[in-house]
Amino acid sequence: MPHHPTDILIAGQWRRGAGEPVDTVDPATGRVLASINSASAEEVAEAAEAAARAMAEPAWRDLLPHERARVLHRIAELTEQAADELSALQTADTGKTLTETRALALSAAGTFRYMAAALETAEDSVTPSRGPYVTMSVYEPIGVVGAINPWNSPVASDAQKIAPALAAGNAVLLKPAAWTPLVSLALARLITQALDEFRLPTALLSVLPGSGRVVGDAVVRHPLVARIGFTGGTETGRSIAAIAAAKLIPASLELGGKSPTIVRADADIEQALAGVMFGVFSSSGQSCIAGSRLFVARDIYDSFVGALVERVRKLRVGPGTEPGTQVGPLVHHRHRDSVAAYVDLARSEGARVLCGGSAPEGERYQDGAYYLPTVLDGLPNTSRTCQEEIFGPVLVALPYDDEDDLVRQANDSVYGLACGIWTRDLRAAGRIARRIEAGTVWINTYKQFSASTPFSGWKESGLGTEKGRDAIRAYQRQKSLYWGTSDLPLPWAN
Repeated sequence: MPHHPTDILIAGQWRRGAGEPVDTVDPATGRVLASINSASAEEVAEAAEAAARAMAEPAWRDLLPHERARVLHRIAELTEQAADELSALQTADTGKTLTETRALALSAAGTFRYMAAALETAEDSVTPSRGPYVTMSVYEPIGVVGAINPWNSPVASDAQKIAPALAAGNAVLLKPAAWTPLVSLALARLITQALDEFRLPTALLSVLPGSGRVVGDAVVRHPLVARIGFTGGTETGRSIAAIAAAKLIPASLELGGKSPTIVRADADIEQALAGVMFGVFSSSGQSCIAGSRLFVARDIYDSFVGALVERVRKLRVGPGTEPGTQVGPLVHHRHRDSVAAYVDLARSEGARVLCGGSAPEGERYQDGAYYLPTVLDGLPNTSRTCQEEIFGPVLVALPYDDEDDLVRQANDSVYGLACGIWTRDLRAAGRIARRIEAGTVWINTYKQFSASTPFSGWKESGLGTEKGRDAIRAYQRQKSLYWGTSDLPLPWAN
């Protein structure tokens, strides 16, 4: 078993945390990868104060946008060079396949590179004059940013918050998930290397592993933290929103999902079968955008679901390090047990388990947090199984009769994160896409992302937007400047 560093990044210094130790476990084997001491609440305060001082240093404060862009480009370059190392580390920590984790590492590099380009081309604006003055709208850093991320895709999620926050001129306190801190710490080493190379204060970034109860709460509540970026569960998001409201600071919240995937009768069936499986079973279903509710036109329901089940049974379940694995272990044994409990709930609600519904058997699986890809049907959309986020490799299939019935059922959810539509009729696809209550709709594809395209959730799936050119502006304050152009005194002085 490789040795993993156990220091954390506090106020620009690598050292042992003063908080409780947390074991990070390889979910494929159950073996402990590393024991890392969490940050303490006092260390969060230390990091916040050092971050504020770092922001005030002329080396960072006075850095022009194109010069900050050079730093981001360097981080992108270092991240890309370390893609294999980051991939192996994330696979060990999360159980994901190496194919997926390498793509996530390259995605992180791409995010830093895109934000650098967006920063270089971002413009302040001269607004139309409505008097004897010239007016401008300019943007300035918002302050110390608290970034809190989940365990399912840490390196990509980290980049989505750190890159625009640094591009905007801020400092960042990152709290990675307690189960998966290793790749976040590895990314932090690359970022601090780039900051060192440009003689910039490394206290601009702290990475503070630990529980949400202690570390996350300390980050959100600290008076110097001026903005929160959170990805995670809806209930935690509500709590963070309440604290942010009390502090009168902005917060972006990417929360849960129970996304519908729609297969019309005119769909390319082979394309739809592959897309539905990828949409819910890649990442072992541990994705907020997973297409976990499958709506199939009633005319083709039996044939499509039958073909789907036949293919799902053939998906290769195994360690993420093994070539050919399609479905790796879940992130933790406790999470595997939560998914299993949901399938038991589905049975009690009257579901038919068409395939899966248990952990795989065999010696190679006995120590890992594995769960078979599972397809259920026979439930109404109003059931708990169809309404609550399971966050595992579990798909519920439901028939629909016509477009109005489809839209009614698809939108009958507290969530509104994503949707997939499979059809050859692009007019119908566009019409349905506009009627679906979700921040992202994929048509004849699924789980495709671009750093240039905004990502947001509707309803209880979130608040605010990540990605796109405006991501940098979301981490800045807007200021208006007026220059008087008249030599005459203001009228009241006459």
